[in-house]
Amino acid sequence: MAMEIEKNNNKELVPLEHYLEEYKKADPEEISVRTGFAYDSERKVFTVTFLHRIYEISFPDFEIICLDEKYEYSPLLETNPAKILMVRFLLEGAQAVSTGKFLTYREVPWGEVYYRQFNGRCMMRLAFSYGNKLEAFAQAMKTMGAIPVKAGDSGFQFEIFPGYFVQFLLWAGDEEFPPSSQILFSDNFTAAFHAEDLVVVCDVAIGTLKKL
Repeated sequence: MAMEIEKNNNKELVPLEHYLEEYKKADPEEISVRTGFAYDSERKVFTVTFLHRIYEISFPDFEIICLDEKYEYSPLLETNPAKILMVRFLLEGAQAVSTGKFLTYREVPWGEVYYRQFNGRCMMRLAFSYGNKLEAFAQAMKTMGAIPVKAGDSGFQFEIFPGYFVQFLLWAGDEEFPPSSQILFSDNFTAAFHAEDLVVVCDVAIGTLKKL
């Protein structure tokens, strides 16, 4: 399936079109070395992994094919924010090794500045979507390729890009307290992403969970 750009959100469409123009000017071999994504120079395609799905992305046209046909929903084919994350990673991202430490959003550079937005769009959304549906949360996370972690009432870890790990942790609500969540990022995120990018990372991941 080739890439289709959603036309109904100009706020997303304008930056996506900008990055796609920059992508056309890029050096695919340099992208491959920097990101670690394999590039077939004869077929002119990258093989990439995004949220546990494997895709081929053509150069310079950015046509996307999902190679994992077993999945009914593939976020990189469906939403502009996922496409923006991918093309930006191809243009600006890089392989980076985590020390094994995880950071809260407030601990990443500029996280304090964007925390209110992150809390509303990501942490509260996750908590109130799944805080009282832990079984559905666990099933969706496993479908997304996540592995359990021992934290909260239910916790899972997944990769957005190879080597970049996110943890979604939930605490169920009760009669006295509403559900709550925490979201942690492997410390190598600071090498390739800005604080506002992490809002989009979680937005896309939670949107994928809800589709699953």
